[in-house]
Amino acid sequence: MDFCLLHEKSQIFSKNSVDVVSGYANEHVGAHRVMQRRTSDSEASLMHRTLGSLDLFQMSYGSGVQITSPEREAHYHLHIVLKGRCMWRSCGEERGLAPGDLLLLNPHTPFDLTYSGCYEKFIIKLPASFIGKVCSENKWSYPSEGVRFDQIHRREQLDGFLTLLSLVCQEAETDLSIFQVKEHYAKIIVSKLLSLPISNVSREPLEGACQSFNRLEELIEKNIKQSISLEQLADLVHIGVHSLYALFDKHAGTTPMRFIRQRKLEAIRARLSDPQVAVSNVTEVALDYGFLHLGRFANYYKSTFGELPSDTLRRRG
Repeated sequence: MDFCLLHEKSQIFSKNSVDVVSGYANEHVGAHRVMQRRTSDSEASLMHRTLGSLDLFQMSYGSGVQITSPEREAHYHLHIVLKGRCMWRSCGEERGLAPGDLLLLNPHTPFDLTYSGCYEKFIIKLPASFIGKVCSENKWSYPSEGVRFDQIHRREQLDGFLTLLSLVCQEAETDLSIFQVKEHYAKIIVSKLLSLPISNVSREPLEGACQSFNRLEELIEKNIKQSISLEQLADLVHIGVHSLYALFDKHAGTTPMRFIRQRKLEAIRARLSDPQVAVSNVTEVALDYGFLHLGRFANYYKSTFGELPSDTLRRRG
């Protein structure tokens, strides 16, 4: 491929063992199992950068490998083959991918990937909650069954997406960039994906009840550190609690309390990631946003972002 994505400044491992790189990938990319077709020396490599709520990876296990995963919960994964060949199998289907081809893995879908020797791939890890947030901000209808992407795409079908991704990777590797700027780029990436005819998202503007949902979002954002009850939300838009649940299900694909918790977690991640914001410790920030049970908060955070809040704080520039 002619596209330049991540560079050496993002290098985590270079010419290391498959077990070491696989261990890091299991923790930060998602649970999977690697089976080598032949024994090789330490040839595995991995680069990693965060871009707001997204994680960017460029990696290779060196020799030809088979990667299997029963399912990936709460996250989507976008793979781009940079070098070599890949065979994708899932739910009885089988397709080959060449350099420049794109694979989108939906949550809760098992898969099997077999790579040739001397391969390299680029991965974007996309939290499902972040995709829902982008849908909401763009006023696009969130499917009741959740967002689902067609999985295999050829390079010529992507309408400039790889060029955009190359520019975004440059921003991700800029040390002086603040979290809010990177989050803006992350939203552009997801908006571009959702704007392509490869998902079940309807991009027709929502009408009617959308105004009520907008008012609820504004209330939540203005009181993000406060405790907001279901009754307060329902009273704001003059509906019952049952109708409130239906409204959130239609426009956000989740419940009111989970929606509020997600927005709190995103605000905390932004604060922990921004080197310009003074933070003494994770506990202080969690309590400030109303998380009184710190163990539960850490579990919520890791389930959403794939890492502990202490890891986010430690990585800030």
